[in-house]
Amino acid sequence: MRVGPVGFTGAVLDRADRERNDPDALAAALGDWRARLLKLNGLDPEIDADGRLVWASLADLPDAADPLFLGYIDGKPHFVPLRMGERHGPARSPALFAMLGLMPPDQAGLYACARSLVDWHQRHGYCPVCGSATDLFRAGWARRCPSCAAEHFPRTDPVVIMLAEHDGRALLGRQAAWPAGRYSALAGFVEVGESIEEAVVRETLEEAGVRVSDVRYIASQPWPFASSLMIACIARAESDSLNLDSQEIEDAMWVTRDEARAALDGAGDARFIAPPRYAIAHSLLSAWVEGG
Repeated sequence: MRVGPVGFTGAVLDRADRERNDPDALAAALGDWRARLLKLNGLDPEIDADGRLVWASLADLPDAADPLFLGYIDGKPHFVPLRMGERHGPARSPALFAMLGLMPPDQAGLYACARSLVDWHQRHGYCPVCGSATDLFRAGWARRCPSCAAEHFPRTDPVVIMLAEHDGRALLGRQAAWPAGRYSALAGFVEVGESIEEAVVRETLEEAGVRVSDVRYIASQPWPFASSLMIACIARAESDSLNLDSQEIEDAMWVTRDEARAALDGAGDARFIAPPRYAIAHSLLSAWVEGG
């Protein structure tokens, strides 16, 4: 099954892991006059008229901020500022969603890396082993506890997002907080001791009361709210009978390929509003429509 462009992917970034433990290389990057610093408003990006990220000089590093080393783009070192203890507004504001709709996937991918890294540091200032305050190291890609010497690294939470398929139709659901008329693929976190396939089966049954099998992996996407990896799958449903968990989803429905295509095309008479293009649910639904 062919998958088109996936949001938050395609960033042209040399992450330069080889230099994260090299003080001389890091000093050279910090001293490079070409070095760039990502401009953020809290955790939200600044973008130009073309939807591209706005960068400044390292001389613009805010007071009491540490420069986290993202890596190299076209040979130039790029950083993002970190201010520990900084408070932020809503994790996903309407303004941020509007900006994401304007950003090319490669720019959104850079932003996803920077945002997730900053957010992880701000949430992990204390050691989960002994409770002591931790120190930044590895150029911003880890924290170390000076008390017990434990080392902590940024984590990604795996999330399955899936379409159940039955008799040429796909199952979509919606949450009450979403814009009216929007439907998307079901999704849920992978639990400890669970495979991706098992998570797809469990989540589909829990949320919609639908038993599925023959789980097929389609694609993945980083999702920086706060730091997840969306793992897109399609599975075969045993029946189309629904038994919804109202605590998880407000409504669900089975849609045909023609109905999904109309929604993806933004047709005025579409049965539902499709997920935004930067969400992997949009790519997953598109792949299902075209893969018929």
